Order: sequence, then C-alpha cells, then structure tokens
Amino acid sequence: MNSAFGDPAFWHRIQFAFTITYHYLFPQLTMGLAWFLVYWKWKALRTGDERYNRAVRFWAKIFGLNFAVGVVTGIPMEFQFGTNWASFSRYSGGVIGQTLAMEGMFAFFLESAFIGALVWGEKQLGPFKHFLVALGVAVGSWASGYFILVTNSFMQYPVGYEITPEGNLGLTNISEYLLNPWAVVQFAHNQSAAVVTGSFAIAALGAFYTLRRTHLEQASLYLRSGTLVGLIASLLVAFPTGDQQAKMVAHHQPVTLAAMEGRFHGGNMADISVLGEPDVKAQKLDNPIEIPGGLSFLANGTFESSVHGLDEYSQDLWPDNIELLYYSFHLMVTLGTIFIVLMGLATLQRFRGQLETSRWLLWPLMLAFPFPYIANTLGWMTTELGRQPWLIYGLFRTKDGYSHTVSAGDAIFTILGFIGLYFVLGLLFLYLTGREIYHGPEGEHDHG
Repeated sequence: MNSAFGDPAFWHRIQFAFTITYHYLFPQLTMGLAWFLVYWKWKALRTGDERYNRAVRFWAKIFGLNFAVGVVTGIPMEFQFGTNWASFSRYSGGVIGQTLAMEGMFAFFLESAFIGALVWGEKQLGPFKHFLVALGVAVGSWASGYFILVTNSFMQYPVGYEITPEGNLGLTNISEYLLNPWAVVQFAHNQSAAVVTGSFAIAALGAFYTLRRTHLEQASLYLRSGTLVGLIASLLVAFPTGDQQAKMVAHHQPVTLAAMEGRFHGGNMADISVLGEPDVKAQKLDNPIEIPGGLSFLANGTFESSVHGLDEYSQDLWPDNIELLYYSFHLMVTLGTIFIVLMGLATLQRFRGQLETSRWLLWPLMLAFPFPYIANTLGWMTTELGRQPWLIYGLFRTKDGYSHTVSAGDAIFTILGFIGLYFVLGLLFLYLTGREIYHGPEGEHDHG
C-alpha cells in the first residue's frame, strides 16, 4: 500500500477521478433536463397553456446554473491531458484529439450560444423561436455527450486507427471512429441514465412542493412528467441499453466481465451473483447468492453458453481493483432496480389519481433525487475500473500514460487545491439553486 501511495501514477489517477466525478454531476442533469424543456415548449406552442412556459422558465434557470458550473469544472480536465497525462496525449492525440475538438467547436458552442437566449430571451424571441432555442440547447448538449463518449469508447474498444512510424496513433477512418459500435451502445445507455437523473430531480421538486402545499399547479406537472419519463428511462437503462452494454463488455473485454461478477473460474451455465464478497487472494466469491445461468444469458443471450473466468488470463491483465469494481457494478444494478420499482409505483398511483395525496410515496420521491447521481458515478467507476490496466484497451497501459515530470507531491498538492475550490463552488451552486427553489416557478402564486 505504501508503494501505491508513493506512485505518481496513483495520484494522477486520483486527481482525474475526483475532477471528472465532480464535473459529471452537472452535465448529467443538463442532458437529463434538455428534452423536458423542448417537450414543455412544444406543449405550450400547441395548447397555449401557460403552465408549460412557467415550467420552462423555472427549469431553464436550474439548467443554466448546472451548465455554468459544468463549464468551470470541465475546463481543468482538458488541461489535465497535458499536465497529468502528457505521455497518453502524445500517443493518442492524433485520434482522440479529433472528437475533443469537435465537441468544443460544434456541440459546446451550439449549446452555449443558445443557453442565454433560453434563460432570458423568451419575450424578445417569441414562442416559436424560443422553442427552436430550446431545441438547439438540447441537440448541443446531447451532441457534446456523444463526442465525449466516442472518445471514451475508443479507449474501451479502439477502431479506425493506425500506428504511425513514430509509434503513435493516427486516424485512418473517421466514420468508423465516430460510429464505433461501443460508442453507439454507450451513448444510448449513458443518455438514458442522464434522463433518469433529470426525471428524479423534476419529480423530487414536485413532491417537495406538494408536501409543502405550495405551487401546486406546477408541482402536479413536475410529478406527472418526472415519474412517467423516469419509469421509461429507468427501464431503458436496464434493457435494452444495459443489456447491450453488458454484451459488448463480454465480447470485447471478457476479463472485465469476469471481474465485475467476481467470476474467478470459467465454464458453461455461469451463474450471476446477486450478493457476495470477492476474495481475490483465495480466488473465490464468499457467501454468494446467485441466479443459475444468469451470467451466461447476460453475456451471450443463452443460459448454456460459456463465460470466461479470471483464471484464464494472466494476472497482469486483471483490473487492478477487483473488489471496488465488483461492488460498484452491483450497487449500480441495485439502485437501477430500485428506480424502476419507485417510478413504477408512482406511475401506478398517478393513473389511479392518487399520486398527489400519497404522502407515503411523495417522501421517497423527494428524498431519492441524489441516488441517480450515485448510480451514474458507480456506472462510470465500473466502466473505468474495468478497463484497467489499460488506458486504451489492448494498446496502451495506464502506467505508461502519466506525465513523468510531475511528481506525486505535485499531484497531491493540486488535488487539495481542487478539493478546496470545488467545495466553495459547490456551496455557491447549492445556494443559488436553493434560492431558485425557494422563490418557486415564475408567475406561480398558488399556495394552497
């Protein structure tokens, strides 16, 4: 353990993990909210119902706050490719630099160009142009997500590249790179999870206002929209997107799947573990509760198929923190199941006309909004821990990618600086968001 703490690579990984985890708290909500704003603007255009415009005005402010903090926390990550991961950038920049540049030039500029008009330009633009602005923001936010996920997917499943005479990577097929099958599946899965975050946030605020007996008209709209979309998105996260993601991992990173499930020994009719504790030293799963044939079906679509075990691979190819990977994956799945149950109950009560009066359900809806953030974080931990020990799977190892001129002490110092800065930034964000929630939806005066 002492050798790990003295290893600069360890601290560079910790720094990037901290900054990217914190950063992604904000884009996941903007991506999750974006299409709600488009839908509400479309409903306002069609029906002339001012309730939908009030919802857009209110949530556009929340969107804007998240966007601003997302930008501030995203910029340092771009610099870390040079400051902390210079060897990786030198090796792969000819490929991943393409999508990072496209994200900035096309998607980010599109989103940022329209965000001000979305928040403040409704009267000047008129209903139809304001709808187009909301649409531009949504397209920009999701396009930004796609370009970033293409970059990450290349690191998971590299395609469309060549190794140049200098020994670095170069791009040979831009369409193959942009349409990487891993990226298509990961985008569908990731964006569904972002919609879950947005849905839970909207439903939580609706439950909060309902329990307080204030802003009841808007609260009802938030509850109805959030719970229905939340149920659909939670189901999509599990199937087909989660199922297809698991099959991609099984086919292209079988050692990762074995580690995710704590499967040390391969074979047919592989069980999937519901509970258990991986004992890496003994190469077994303690106290397992398993579903017979479940892992074979998850990986290959048939219960009788064979699944590889960790013992079929050299240990230097194993993910370097199997325990954390295993628990991250299983907690993510557990939370996803809870989301389906909670939103299913809420939707059932809504169809029965009893959602607003079911206090036993409103309290969990209000308190549950942090858990999609946790589930998304666990999902990305599963993805990134599972890829180890590679930065680019099968091509470039993590231990070779960090900046060797930056010491462990330098990395620790900057980590502490980021922690302090982001703590202050987080407090400011919570204050501004709380102030908007306290003031309530613009133009809404129903206090019950």
